[in-house]
Amino acid sequence: MEQELAKRFDPLPGRVGHVAGIESLTLDGRRYYFGFDYTSDLVVSPLIDEPEAMAAFAAEHMRQTDGIHDEAYWADLVADAVETSELVWEQPAREFTTTSLRTDLPTPGSHLLYLLDAVSEWDESFTLPPAAQQAYTRLGFDEDAFAKGIGACLQAILENGAGGRQDERTVVHCYLTSVKLLPGNWTLLFTPLAEAIAGHS
Repeated sequence: MEQELAKRFDPLPGRVGHVAGIESLTLDGRRYYFGFDYTSDLVVSPLIDEPEAMAAFAAEHMRQTDGIHDEAYWADLVADAVETSELVWEQPAREFTTTSLRTDLPTPGSHLLYLLDAVSEWDESFTLPPAAQQAYTRLGFDEDAFAKGIGACLQAILENGAGGRQDERTVVHCYLTSVKLLPGNWTLLFTPLAEAIAGHS
């Protein structure tokens, strides 16, 4: 049974065997669990909406500092992840709705943007489209650190609107619409963000 549950969700490419814990979030009232490597600030599993399947996945693909553990061990950590988090202190920061994701731009420094960065693991393999490259140059950002300029761009749009901040809007649009490249089923949470920027034109 444990192996069957573990096979229901494919591991994320290149993220097997990490020393990690269990985190959770809710989307439209449904709870999803995921593995998180706190040392690397890296999401190491897909979103899993069944506690038993999360425990089985972790037993198969994740580790603790003292090594491999069975499903029963992980089940306790999955249960704890409903009430506690090592990433955020307040429950509302882990609660999302499709409607709000589609209509509200994320706040700079928010848990949502932190998760997006932890899932995507932006690196030199990501190439900006020409328009975004030019906008980045005009804004004085370092293209090799793509995600680092997003907060400043979002803040400018939230404070002044997107109409007069075309370069910032171009950068944010590139960032948010790149979510289709995310691994596993994390597009469930982040695809609606691609629509949010359209509402701030």
